[in-house]
Amino acid sequence: MDFVEELKWRGMLHDIMPGTEQSLREGMVAGYIGFDPTSDSLGIGNMVQVMTLLHLQKCGHKPIALVGGATGMVGDPSGKSAERNLLTEEQLNHNLAGQRKQLEKFLDFNCGPNAAEIVNNYDWFKHFSFLDFIRDVGKYISVNYMMAKDSVQNRLQTGMSFTEFSYQLVQGYDFYYLWKHHGVKLQLGGSDQWGNIVTGTELIRRKEGGEAYAVTTQLIKKADGTKFGKTESGNIWLDPKKTSPYKFYQFWLNAADADAKSWIRVFSMKGKEEIEALEQAHEEAPHLRVLQRVLAEEITVRVHSEGDLQQAIKSSEILFGKATAENLAQLSNDQIDDIFEGVPVYQITRDKLSEGINILDLLAQETQILPSKGEARKLVQSNGIAVNMEKYTDVNGVLSPSDLINGKYILIKKGKKDYSLIAVV
Repeated sequence: MDFVEELKWRGMLHDIMPGTEQSLREGMVAGYIGFDPTSDSLGIGNMVQVMTLLHLQKCGHKPIALVGGATGMVGDPSGKSAERNLLTEEQLNHNLAGQRKQLEKFLDFNCGPNAAEIVNNYDWFKHFSFLDFIRDVGKYISVNYMMAKDSVQNRLQTGMSFTEFSYQLVQGYDFYYLWKHHGVKLQLGGSDQWGNIVTGTELIRRKEGGEAYAVTTQLIKKADGTKFGKTESGNIWLDPKKTSPYKFYQFWLNAADADAKSWIRVFSMKGKEEIEALEQAHEEAPHLRVLQRVLAEEITVRVHSEGDLQQAIKSSEILFGKATAENLAQLSNDQIDDIFEGVPVYQITRDKLSEGINILDLLAQETQILPSKGEARKLVQSNGIAVNMEKYTDVNGVLSPSDLINGKYILIKKGKKDYSLIAVV
C-alpha cells in the first residue's frame, strides 16, 4: 500500500513536501504526530491524526505518537486567537497517562520493526537550559523566518507573547531530536501545523545538512459550518466517562449526509472498493442512512468495544419505540439519564407512590405531563400512552413502586416519540 495514495483517495491529503513520496517508496519510514496534552482524553477532533498514524502503519511504516509534556507547558498558537493557560507538571502527567492509554488501543505496539512508539518531549527538554536552547537551536532560525509564519501573522494585531512566539522553535527541535536520535524522517499533522513542521525540516537542514519531510492533512469541518467534534453539550471525547458510548454512537449515527460521505473515507479502515460500494448504496437509498450506520458501528467498536456498541444500539432502539420493559430493566440509572437527556423529568415522592397513584392522576395532577384528566383519559383509552414501553389502556389502573425501573424511574411515552421521565425522590 502507498501511504500518500491512501491519503489522496480518502480525501485526507492537504500538503506534501517535495521528495516525501520518493522517500516513502524507498523503504520503511518513521513518522510522527504530536498530540496536545491539555486534557486527559483525546477527542474525536484528534481522530484524524490517529487515523493518519494508523494508515502510516498499515502501509508498512513506523508510527510515533509524540505527547507534548514539554510543549504542553508552552501552548501552540496555531489556530488560536488568545494565549491559553499553562499546565502544571502534575496536570500534564495525569493528562499524558490518559492519552497514552487511549493511543495504545489504536496503534500496534508489538508488530516488529514498524511497531508504534510513544515518546514524550519532556524527556529531552527537562535538562535543556534556556541558554543552551538559544545557542544550539535559536541561532539557526532567523526572526524574519519565524515572523513570516501564518500562526504569527494572524496574532500580530492582538499580540503574542514570547512564549508562544518561540513555540515553533520548540516543535522544530522535537523534529530535529527525533530525526537525530530515533531516525524519524517524516512529521505529519493538520494543515494548520505546516509552518511548525517545516521549521523542523529547516532546522535539520541548517544544523546537520540532513533531509526530512512533511505531510499535512485536511482539517475536518462539518457541512453546516460548525466545528467538528463538538455538539451543543460540548466535545465528543474518547473517554467513556466524559462521553458515554451511547452518545458517541449517536454522534456518528446522526451525521448529515454531506458529512457522512467525507467522514466514511477518513474514519473507516475499510478499503476503497468497499467504501465506494457503501457510497453507492447510500446514493440509492439515502433514507436508510447506510454510511452513518456503518461509520457509527465501526468507530464505536474501535474506540470502545463490541459490547458497548450493542448496548448503544439497544439504547437507541428505546428512543424509536422498539424496546420492551425488559430492555429498560437492563439499563443502569446512568444509562437512563444518558439516553433521555433533555427529556422532561417530573418528581414524585416515594411515599405518595407507595399509596398507589391512578394513571390519570399521575399524568395530569402529579406531573402535568398532560394538561387535564380529560385529555389523559382520552389518550389512555386510544392507546396513546405507554408506561415503561408497554401500552397502558386501563383508565382505572394504579401505579405503585413495583412499576419503577431500577427502583427510581417510570417512563411515560405519548404517541410515538414524546417521552417524559418520572423520578422518585
